[in-house]
Amino acid sequence: MTWISVVSISLLAILATGVHSDEQKPRKRPIMLDRSGGFNVAGRVIQNPQNPNMTLSCDHGYMEYFIPWRPRKTSLVMWHSSSTQTWQNRFDGGEGFKDMFLRRDYPVYLWDAPRLGRANWACEPTFYVPDYRDQGNFVAWNFGPSYPNFWPDSQFPASNKTAWQQTTSARYVEYDTVANIYLQANAAAIAADSYKIGDSVVYLTNSAAGLRAQLAVTLSNTTNTKAIVAYESFGYVFPDNLNITAGAPFGPMVIPLEQFKKLARLPAIQYIFSDHRSENFTFLAQARLSAKIINMYGGNAKVFLLGKDAGLKGSTHIAFADMDNAKVANLLDEFLEENELDAYADSRHGG
Repeated sequence: MTWISVVSISLLAILATGVHSDEQKPRKRPIMLDRSGGFNVAGRVIQNPQNPNMTLSCDHGYMEYFIPWRPRKTSLVMWHSSSTQTWQNRFDGGEGFKDMFLRRDYPVYLWDAPRLGRANWACEPTFYVPDYRDQGNFVAWNFGPSYPNFWPDSQFPASNKTAWQQTTSARYVEYDTVANIYLQANAAAIAADSYKIGDSVVYLTNSAAGLRAQLAVTLSNTTNTKAIVAYESFGYVFPDNLNITAGAPFGPMVIPLEQFKKLARLPAIQYIFSDHRSENFTFLAQARLSAKIINMYGGNAKVFLLGKDAGLKGSTHIAFADMDNAKVANLLDEFLEENELDAYADSRHGG
């Protein structure tokens, strides 16, 4: 047997092994970045009352960005009211929305609003005491009817104790006050208006970040924001010409009608709710009312139920981190395509 024959046989064996490996673990499209980094947004500088020569730069937000080698035109700003970690990984540590949509060539921005996470340098005194939230998180995040009883069809990996510990540990301290909601929404509006995150922006939000994103749109001075996709928004913005009473800390937020109409000018708004949410669930009922009013002024707002409308069973409050998050991502693909938000920045790179 010649050395060429030996090499050929060895190569065939390697290729055969490779095929078997690919069948076991499907190959993913590589993530190719042009650049990544971060920058601060908004904020102010305050002086020390005892020494005006001493200052503090504070109340800014922080934007971490990842720009694909061949980017699409629309930027995805991933915004959670208390943690960016939920966008980075699935509950079991698997791939999260950040990498999923980088593979799809969307520029991704992870947003830490003022006083949260990497932007926690506040201009005012803040107050924190341990308030023992773990069990409350379990119910609020729709993992089950009571701690530690998961829904039988839950998309959370219930047997994985590490997953639960990682999830409930990933929170930031939240400051759910009307003043802080405005502070955070205004910083996001400044980011959108700056063009530093592009001129076609979609907010992907979860929980109370949905309220802040709606408010940010109404505070913006440009049309750079094109859509909001809100996963289980806790809180909504309403116009002041209706008999709606404002509340706190999760709204309703009542604002001037002309300001509210900016929501109706967005190409699309989608309020997404997970499984095991009844129609009388406070925030689902508010979402339906919000969509109705936005559409009354010429908007395009819809409520989308993952169970009823998409057949995804057992989704939690954080559906984009669930075990079936690839299916949730496919739904977002459809939304972006339907609303013509999937084009490439350079048409030569076509999808």
